[in-house]
Amino acid sequence: MTYDLRFLPEVEEDAIAAYSWYEEKAGGLGEDFLRMFYTCANDIARAPLINQKTYGEFRRRLLRRFPYAIYFRIEQNEILIVGLFHCARHPRTIRLSLSDRDK
Repeated sequence: MTYDLRFLPEVEEDAIAAYSWYEEKAGGLGEDFLRMFYTCANDIARAPLINQKTYGEFRRRLLRRFPYAIYFRIEQNEILIVGLFHCARHPRTIRLSLSDRDK
């Protein structure tokens, strides 16, 4: 079963910020980041249950090649992507951000 994907607006802001940072480091690297982000999001839609729950009902998927994680929740036939956070962020900060965005 494939789920529909829905992104909170904050996630797109997170992705654009990371894209900009990587593009400043090397031309084309930001494009690689976005490609990896959307590939992982589509993988989540195909098989969301293989990703562990990390905070309550939130699950996490690590991006390959980049130190970022996608946080999402399953809602009936839909995957709600709630966060895209750098893995160096403190777990408490991530948890607070997820709960703020979950409102």
